[in-house]
Amino acid sequence: MKVKYFPDTDTAHIEFTDKEVYETKEISENIYVDLDKDGNLVSMTIEHAKTNAKLWEFSFQEMGSQAA
Repeated sequence: MKVKYFPDTDTAHIEFTDKEVYETKEISENIYVDLDKDGNLVSMTIEHAKTNAKLWEFSFQEMGSQAA
């Protein structure tokens, strides 16, 4: 996964896979998802990210599986 932030446009772009984009769907006025030919998520774009997604700080935490 790759997360790119463009401060000049306050846009966040999250790439989940490198598959070819077949279709882009508008989820809301400022949120778009790109899908592959099978309908799987390829990437997501969030415009006005600081306002719409509260993207003031980004951190990553990988959660491991816990044995029962």
